[in-house]
Amino acid sequence: MDGAGVELRQLRCLVAIIDEGGFTDAAAVLGVSQAAVSRTLASLERALGVRLLRRTSRVVAPTATGLRVAAHARRVLGEVDALVREAASGHTRLRIGYAWSALGRHTLAFQRQWAARRPETVLQLVRVNSASAGLAEGACDMAVVRRPPADRRFDSAIVGLERRLCALAADDPLARRRSVRLADLSGRTLLIDRRTGTTTPELWPPDARPATEDTHDVDDWLTVIATGRGVGMTAESTANQYPRPGVVYRPVRDAEPVAVRLAWWRDDPHPATQAVVELLTELYRTP
Repeated sequence: MDGAGVELRQLRCLVAIIDEGGFTDAAAVLGVSQAAVSRTLASLERALGVRLLRRTSRVVAPTATGLRVAAHARRVLGEVDALVREAASGHTRLRIGYAWSALGRHTLAFQRQWAARRPETVLQLVRVNSASAGLAEGACDMAVVRRPPADRRFDSAIVGLERRLCALAADDPLARRRSVRLADLSGRTLLIDRRTGTTTPELWPPDARPATEDTHDVDDWLTVIATGRGVGMTAESTANQYPRPGVVYRPVRDAEPVAVRLAWWRDDPHPATQAVVELLTELYRTP
């Protein structure tokens, strides 16, 4: 048996013979001669080393093995057809990934303005909590990230800046202030996401760094903060996208802002990349 020699045309031929009930009708559906159908089926049986059909002068019927192979063939052909549709839709669909928050207060405006300006390209926002926000995983065509991509396969452009905010339990003494400083947090436990987050202990002087605790999802991060067990620091967009009872956000007035980047594959950018960069830059410049 040489499974590596099996071809899609052979699988289509087998399925057509079974579905149409014979070689003649299968040939008509496939647009080839009856002799070509016979040769293709014979080559598939040789490649697999099994008999797939019982042939008599009046009936063509699948063997038990033929039925199992045909079931697998249908799944394989379905996957291939889906792959072709996916590739063909590349210019008519745009998937933008993000890890924690998308574009904050600009998210809705971006969706609406994109639909008005580029109705031929359907926009989808996809949340993937990975370092590349789904780009490396193939879950999206572009990604909103808030730190420079480490992977050299990606290009990126800064489209805007966001303030850093501190997330606190609503009954925390610091929650009564209009803003906080980095020094106010040095004695606290800081919840950080090392894969996707923009907050690291290096934002503080070496002798005044807070203790840290790892978190891996924005919902878990918010749940722990609401209990008062820790505090968080995040880009402003998180506060816009995830208001939560029991959690308040306050600006950190002596922390550098967070750069918002759009990242894409360097050697295979989506045709709409430049249009997305221009629209997001325009939105972030809007007061």
